[in-house]
Amino acid sequence: MAFIEPVTLTGRHVQLEPLAPGHHDALVAAASDGELWKLWYTSVPSPQTMRNWLETALSMRAHDDLAFAIRDMRDGSIVGSTRYFRVDAASRRLEIGHTWYARRAQRTGINTEAKLLLLGHAFDALQCIAVEFRTHWMNHQSREAIARLGARQDGVLRNHLRMPDGTLRDTVVFSIIDSEWPTVKRHLQFKLER
Repeated sequence: MAFIEPVTLTGRHVQLEPLAPGHHDALVAAASDGELWKLWYTSVPSPQTMRNWLETALSMRAHDDLAFAIRDMRDGSIVGSTRYFRVDAASRRLEIGHTWYARRAQRTGINTEAKLLLLGHAFDALQCIAVEFRTHWMNHQSREAIARLGARQDGVLRNHLRMPDGTLRDTVVFSIIDSEWPTVKRHLQFKLER
C-alpha cells in the first residue's frame, strides 16, 4: 500500500480531486485566465503543453506524488492544480507545490481552504512531521502567500535549478512542522471565517 492513496478533499469553497485525463480542457481554460504560462518564474503549462504536463503529473503516482485538480465549489469550475510531491514516507515528510490558480481564483479563500485541506490530510491522516513549500526567489506573490499560511522560511537554495529559459533559480524553502500545525490550522480557519 502506498503512503499516499488518491483521496478527494472537500471543503465549503473548494474540492481537491485526484487529477485525471478528463481535467485537460478545464485546466487549459484555468491557465488561460491570466495567461499564467507567461510568468517566466513559474512552470504553469500553456494550452500547447498541458497534455504533456498532465501526463507527467499522472506518471508521478509511481513515486507517491498525488496531483489534484482544484474545483471552485461556487460554480463547479476547475480553477487550478496542486500536488503532494517529494514524498518521503520513511521520514513522514512531503512537499505541497506545483500550485497554480486561474487569475480569478487568486487572492480568494480558495487557496486558504485548499491549503487547510492539504495540510490537514498531511498532518492528521498521514501523520507527517513536516510539510515543505518551495518557490522561486523572484515569485514574490507566492512567497507572500506561503508566509501568510503560517509557514516559516527555512532558507534559500542558491542556484538550485535551471529554468526552461536557461536562467538559474534560487529556491526559497518554507515549512510547517507538526508541533506548529494546531496553531496554523486555527489561523487558516480564522481567515476562512472572516
